[in-house]
Amino acid sequence: MPDSLNPTTIPTASARGQPVRFRGGGFTVKRHPWAALAAFALLIAVWEGASRLGLASPLFLPPPSAVVRALAGMVTDGSLWLNLKASLGRIAVGWVLGTAGGMLVGFAMGIFSTARAIGVPLVSAFFPIPKIALLPLFILWFGIGEPSKFATIGFGVFFPTVIATYSAIDQVPRNLIRMAQSFGLPWRSILRSIVLPGALPGILAGFRITASIALILVVAAEMIGAEYGIGAFVLMAGNLMQTDTLLAGVLVLSLLGLAIGTVLSQLERRLLNWR
Repeated sequence: MPDSLNPTTIPTASARGQPVRFRGGGFTVKRHPWAALAAFALLIAVWEGASRLGLASPLFLPPPSAVVRALAGMVTDGSLWLNLKASLGRIAVGWVLGTAGGMLVGFAMGIFSTARAIGVPLVSAFFPIPKIALLPLFILWFGIGEPSKFATIGFGVFFPTVIATYSAIDQVPRNLIRMAQSFGLPWRSILRSIVLPGALPGILAGFRITASIALILVVAAEMIGAEYGIGAFVLMAGNLMQTDTLLAGVLVLSLLGLAIGTVLSQLERRLLNWR
């Protein structure tokens, strides 16, 4: 083979004295802090422009400026804090109850074969049931007050937490567990030092899903039977055709979801700083 066609004689970039571009980024995630803000600003500008040009009826789609004025009115008259306080209390209690129960059952299913054999069919049977459809039954059991709403949110959060927990335990490398067993570590130490840290990323990812589910369920439950709460507030505004106030309530829900996501991101950074 001629030297000109021999691949071993082709000069590389490093041989020519030029730097070689690094190709091992491994799909590294880059931060673009302004991209989301720019997208939101563009969407709001298009929405405001369509409303001012008469392309959208202000009755059915009020401009963002009207929604902001309605939100300012909610802050001024105190209705925002009253309804937000009621919704946050229901979310907190229901989510904590559902998460605590789901993690206990999920850990049992992830560690013990008998618990998994019993739990997987039950979770598969009950998880697809729309939880809001059970609210009338919970009202019969617990009354129209707060316990029925706690039960609805907790029941909706329970099953995704179970699935996220035992699936995360399955992802823990088994060679680490066998190594710890070969050194004679007690099973409590193995759970605390190997299983729990290894499963924590998957469990925290499940928290994001269950927090969103809790927010959805609290709105639905408040629309059915509550005097105060963001869901009841949005329903009342819709019945009165106050679409600017209705969208202000939807904006509050969106900001609440964003705040919950930010808190969970901070929690992940604190608990997963070893990664």
